Amino acid sequence: MRVINRHPGPALRLALALAPFALVLAAYAVASDLRLAANPADKLLPAPSTILDTAAGLFTEGDRRTGRILLWHDTWSSLLRLISGVGIATAIGLATGLCIGLVPHLRAGLAGFVGVASMVPPLALLPILFIVFGLGELSKVMLIVIGITPVLIRDLSQRVLDIPREQIVKAQTLGASSMVIALRVALPQILPRVIGAVRLGLGPAWLFLIAAEAIAADQGLGYRIFLVRRYLAMDVILTYVAWITLLAFVMDWGLRALSRRAFPWMEAGL
Repeated sequence: MRVINRHPGPALRLALALAPFALVLAAYAVASDLRLAANPADKLLPAPSTILDTAAGLFTEGDRRTGRILLWHDTWSSLLRLISGVGIATAIGLATGLCIGLVPHLRAGLAGFVGVASMVPPLALLPILFIVFGLGELSKVMLIVIGITPVLIRDLSQRVLDIPREQIVKAQTLGASSMVIALRVALPQILPRVIGAVRLGLGPAWLFLIAAEAIAADQGLGYRIFLVRRYLAMDVILTYVAWITLLAFVMDWGLRALSRRAFPWMEAGL
C-alpha cells in the first residue's frame, strides 16, 4: 500500500502530534544542562525546573509594591486590546467585503485601494499612529485594526464573488432587493469563512499587539517581556512566551469549536 493511503490510528496520531513537542523540550533540557554545567550562573538557558518555579510564582505571587499578580493583570490588558482590535477589524472586514463583492461600482472603486493597503507594512505605521492617536490604548487597537482589516476584506470579498451567480439571479427573479440578497443569500454563505479568516488573522494580531506594547505601554504581556529583557530574566521571558502561545492556541481552538457547532456542514466538507 502506498504511504499516501496509510492513515494513523487514534493512538498513533496522538503520539505523532506530541512527538515534536517532546523533541523540542528534550533538546532544550540537554542544551540547558550543557550550558549550566559549563557555567552555573548562565542565564541564557535556565533549567526547566527554574522556569517551572518562576512560572508558579508569576501565576500566584503578588507584586511587592502593588500587591497585584502582574501576569494576570498583563494578560487582561493585552486580551482587552487584542479582542477590541480583532472585533473592530472583523466588523469592518465583513461589511466592506460584502459591499465590494456584491456591488460592482464599489468593487471598481475600492478593490484596488484595499489591495494596495494590504501590502503596507503595519509596523511601519506605528510611529504615525502614536503621533495621531497618542500613546494610549487607541493607538495599539488601531494598529491591530489597520494590520488585519485589509486582508479580511480581500478574503471575504473574494468569497462573495465565489458565490454562484445563479443564486444571485434567482433571488432577483423572486423579487429580492440588494439588501435582502446581501443578508439572506451572501451573508449566510460567508459567515463560516469569517471565523476562518479571523483564525488566520490572530497570528498577525498578536504580533502587532506585542510590538505596540513593547514600544509604548506600562502594562501588558509584550511590555513585560521587553521590560525584563534588560535583566536577562530568561525564565520570566520564556514563561510569558509560553503563556502567550497557550492563549493563542485556546483562542484558535475556541473559534474552531464555534465553527464546528455553528456551521457543521462547512466542517464536514473540509
